[in-house]
Amino acid sequence: MSNNSTKILFLMTMISGILIVISSNSWLSAWMGLEINLLSFIPIMSSHDNIYTSESSLKYFIIQALASTTLLFLVLLSMTTEMLNPLYTSTLTSSAILTPLLLKTGAAPLHWWFPSVMEGLSWQNCIILMTIQKLSPMTLISYLWTTSTFSIIIIITSITIGSISGLNQTSIRKIMTYSSINHMGWMLTAMLLGDNYWLMYLLIYSMMTLTVIMVIYPSQISFINQTFLLDNKNPIMKFLLFTSLLSLGGLPPFTGFFPKWVIIQNTLDNKMIILITMMVMMSLITLYYYLQLSYSAFLMNYSNPSWNIQKMYKNTSAILFTTTTMGLILSTTISYIY
Repeated sequence: MSNNSTKILFLMTMISGILIVISSNSWLSAWMGLEINLLSFIPIMSSHDNIYTSESSLKYFIIQALASTTLLFLVLLSMTTEMLNPLYTSTLTSSAILTPLLLKTGAAPLHWWFPSVMEGLSWQNCIILMTIQKLSPMTLISYLWTTSTFSIIIIITSITIGSISGLNQTSIRKIMTYSSINHMGWMLTAMLLGDNYWLMYLLIYSMMTLTVIMVIYPSQISFINQTFLLDNKNPIMKFLLFTSLLSLGGLPPFTGFFPKWVIIQNTLDNKMIILITMMVMMSLITLYYYLQLSYSAFLMNYSNPSWNIQKMYKNTSAILFTTTTMGLILSTTISYIY
């Protein structure tokens, strides 16, 4: 009970740190919110049941503390420079401030810590790291993110590394990590279009990621060759998992295609044809390694072990599955009616 109450306390302070960042009107108060968020998430990551969590939490703390220190230094330097020269154009300074924020989110090429940290976490903490923890730094990034050579390089690098690096992975955690890096490139592109676009993308991505992990979690599988251990007496759960993976990859007519569809239309309107062409091509590569998961479970011989009897989250997973598969059809119908 004490363990649960402690986690609830740290979850509340972690969420309060996010709210401080979102509602702050200065960089110093936003930095304080980032620190509160970091120091609340570190105890949540630690677990006595998994020996790898200590290594992951230490890596995460060092990287985030380095990024926060760099951010504070650059903000103070920018404030000092602007006081000395009010006419100073801070294009270079904005790119410098964006660098530690991109490091916090795990965007490529500042992603080297992300896969190793994810590998040592439980599935619940993986959900938090891939979804909720991105909200604070991305909110700060949106204040400075503009169409420039720097932003285009970060977007292309994130999408390329997130797609290609996931091809030779056997760990499901690392596949989800590189998928998150790929989606990070799409969210940064959506940020060039407006705040509503990247918030919509982050919400739908979080819902799809939650659906996939809630199906994987009861079986406690971690590698591709373990997916045939999913409950074979309930094949609907397998269908739920791999349909959700296809939705996460952005395959029409699933919900995951809807935010990509919106971004493709708006980037074409803004004449960014080469960028969106590369993004679509790299998304096809992500679909390939999602299909690797279904290959080992559907097309190979499988067995059903006697200990595979957990039925956790069955109803919730079914609801999320319906949302991730039928969302595009429902949204298209509603838009047609109105």
